[in-house]
Amino acid sequence: MDEQRETLQRIVSTLANKNDEIHNFIDMLNHTINNVQVNSSNAISELDEEFDGLYSILVEMKGSMANTIQQEEARKIQALQDQLNQCSNALESSEELLELAAQSLDIKDSAEFLKAARQIKDRVTTASAFRISLKPKVSDSMTHLMVDFALERRMLQAVKFLPVPKAPEIDLAACLVADNCITVSWRMPEEDSRIDHFVLEYRKTNFDGLPRVKDEQRWELIDYIKATEYTLSGLKFDTKYMNLRVQACNKAVAGEYSDPVTLETKAFVFSLDSTTSHLNLKVEDTYVEWDPTGGKGQEKIKGKENKSSGAQSPKRTSISTRSSLRGSRDRFVGESYTVLGDTAVESGQHYWEVRAQKDCKSYSVGVTYRNLGKFDQLGKTNSSWCIQINNWLQTTFSAKHSNKTKTLDIPVPHRIGVYCDFDGGQLAFYNADSKELLHTFRTKFMQPVLPGFMIWCGGLTVSTGLQVPSAVKTLQKSENGLSGSTGSLNNIA
Repeated sequence: MDEQRETLQRIVSTLANKNDEIHNFIDMLNHTINNVQVNSSNAISELDEEFDGLYSILVEMKGSMANTIQQEEARKIQALQDQLNQCSNALESSEELLELAAQSLDIKDSAEFLKAARQIKDRVTTASAFRISLKPKVSDSMTHLMVDFALERRMLQAVKFLPVPKAPEIDLAACLVADNCITVSWRMPEEDSRIDHFVLEYRKTNFDGLPRVKDEQRWELIDYIKATEYTLSGLKFDTKYMNLRVQACNKAVAGEYSDPVTLETKAFVFSLDSTTSHLNLKVEDTYVEWDPTGGKGQEKIKGKENKSSGAQSPKRTSISTRSSLRGSRDRFVGESYTVLGDTAVESGQHYWEVRAQKDCKSYSVGVTYRNLGKFDQLGKTNSSWCIQINNWLQTTFSAKHSNKTKTLDIPVPHRIGVYCDFDGGQLAFYNADSKELLHTFRTKFMQPVLPGFMIWCGGLTVSTGLQVPSAVKTLQKSENGLSGSTGSLNNIA
């Protein structure tokens, strides 16, 4: 009985779920029908607007051309009227002269007759009737102002609804990932003069190949692109790949999206590891700030927490498990106001940037092995390399390694770029704005290195997930072609 009841409940539940699905589908169908009606009405309204606009153009053209015909009519009539007046005046003068000649024929006195005859002859010679043209000055034809709409009529009869544009094709060979930018290039499968613009969509992903339905970020959209190429700039490559797709749009409709492509955008990403920081440093992800009040008070509180709960500070990525278990005991102390990155560089070429606040009194930027001691400062051991900026009393700019210092006689940049070629044994520092080389260390890294930062008074912001700029790559190639040109510290391991 209970088993049958449970079976019936499952059947009822399944049927209820199916009913809910059907209800939802009916609602969707009704909504779709309503949308069809609304969209159809909108399409008819837009069609009326287009034809009304075309008709208004024709009316305007008709008025303009009719005005031209009327002006031509007035010009011709005026010319003919002037010629008509000239002929009427000449005819009147000729008739007077003819009457005078007839009267002269009746003169009997020969002397008077000869005099009258000479006068008539002189007047006839100068009479206007013999000087006017008896041909109309203008033609009565108006055929040169006729129009032929045969071609336009055929064009209008050929008007059809706008076709849906075909899907563009992304040219993967022409796409480029460099300098924290992605340049996407595409083409249409065939010429289409009605394309108005393109839409580009992109999203970050950790998957190679086609986009996946689940666990994907939403698409970001760039609209109204007129060219067949677009550059996404200022990117942070905090995932390994990026999906891209493009669609073409004409005035009325958007076509299908292109087949999506996946570009590799792998870059070195890390955060500042608060479990390694000095107690006088306040650390938040990629920002560290000097905090003179955060020392002993925090240490007491954390000491109580650790004592009562045994809680351990978590590690994000590549710091060793043994270091993770040691927690706050491994924090830097004394005057080593240091914090390390949470991800080690173990191979490859990587690049990150650092910006200091204007009120920073002293800060160092570099890399170190994991074995940097609690009291050690960057650059004062043979396992750490850095450049240091000291703004206390006067500004000094120097490169440090193994407790040796080289003064850098160049202006301190607003942002510092750090380039680490682990396999090639190079650590280079750049002006991140101008890409001017500041200093290069050459060594052979014997262990993975962690990004390291020291700061006293002020704050530092770190930018990661950056591609190695092409200008840096070019400078590195030229640097590799020179030997011993970057200072005495370069060859110290």
